[in-house]
Amino acid sequence: MHQLKEISIGFAVAIFATMAGIYLYVELFSNFDFVTTFKMIQDGDLYGQIITLGAVANIFVFFVYLKKNQEARAKGVLLATILIALVTLLSKFI
Repeated sequence: MHQLKEISIGFAVAIFATMAGIYLYVELFSNFDFVTTFKMIQDGDLYGQIITLGAVANIFVFFVYLKKNQEARAKGVLLATILIALVTLLSKFI
């Protein structure tokens, strides 16, 4: 049961890191305000690309957990990253 809790924490942290990565990418690399940029993303159907760029932050989280010998949390990050990849793949076909 303890390992499931640790995996869940890693999963939640990875989802948060992805959202933070998306926010940072939009704020740092867009010449427009946040709302306008998301409207442009929606119009251009660029959700997959933006989610993928946001998920790059998971690499850092994953290696921090491995460095701290928190393998269960690293598994949660890996599961979240796989889920994000599947959602991105499915969004391409829908």
